[in-house]
Amino acid sequence: MHTNILVVYKKNFEEVHDVALATIRDALDELVSENRVRVDYTARETVRRADFDGPDLVIVLGGDGTLTSIAHSVDDSTPIMGVNSHPRLSDSDGSYGFYMGSDPENFKSDIRTVMEGGGIINVLPRLQAEIVTTSGNKIRTDPALNDLLVANTHQYQPSKYTIHRSEDGNNGEIDASQQSSGCLFSTFLGQGAWFRHVANIEGTTFSLEEIDDHYLFVSRDLPRGDRKEDGSYWSWTNEPTLMTSDMHRGYVVADGWDEFHFTRGSTVSIDLDGPTLKLLTFRSTIYDRVTRWIKQ
Repeated sequence: MHTNILVVYKKNFEEVHDVALATIRDALDELVSENRVRVDYTARETVRRADFDGPDLVIVLGGDGTLTSIAHSVDDSTPIMGVNSHPRLSDSDGSYGFYMGSDPENFKSDIRTVMEGGGIINVLPRLQAEIVTTSGNKIRTDPALNDLLVANTHQYQPSKYTIHRSEDGNNGEIDASQQSSGCLFSTFLGQGAWFRHVANIEGTTFSLEEIDDHYLFVSRDLPRGDRKEDGSYWSWTNEPTLMTSDMHRGYVVADGWDEFHFTRGSTVSIDLDGPTLKLLTFRSTIYDRVTRWIKQ
């Protein structure tokens, strides 16, 4: 039985990415010649959600931005393998590639490890929002591997909303009206992408038992006088956050990509009930890369 593989690659006409693609193609061509796999290739700029219906494995060649831009189209049963096409270890202008478990140098051995049933499967939680409009329509946003932003579409205007969250064991029930620059929600792993640049949580560590069912929340640029210690300014919680819009027009943005719009009176519920993502790594787990954030 063949393994169906979809390769999504970064195409920006830089030689380093073309060389990486040629290396990956050579390794996969060997498996094709052995009659073990079928492979389709598509550039990130032309990939469509329907392309992800059939593959047994999705390989993303690029950096973290390439992976997060297409991961929302990958379901919770299809493993995804990130290959850093321009590693920073070999070029200071390259990509750190936090989610990328492989690179061109190791790809040939890594893909054969996958074919033999090996590799480390990291099951990662993802944030997702549900918008309920005033007419009762429900819209599920794309799942977010890193973070979700809920804000006024006009960033020069304040985001006005009420926020509600049930008691979560660390904070009591929250029911507050706020004006801020919008609310940012982050998974445990996604906090390094943006959250730590918004909220000062340096030195904060999190329990290993909580990192798969808790998420981070902050009201961006909330006036200092309104920054309470009750979880309404920032929190680490496992309870859904419900926002009711008092904005003429707002949006939810998942991982900095597609926008989902709503109007005044709509409600937006955010939690970690999005489909999980099966991310393959090989020489360490994804959590081994952020042990400094985990309580020992």
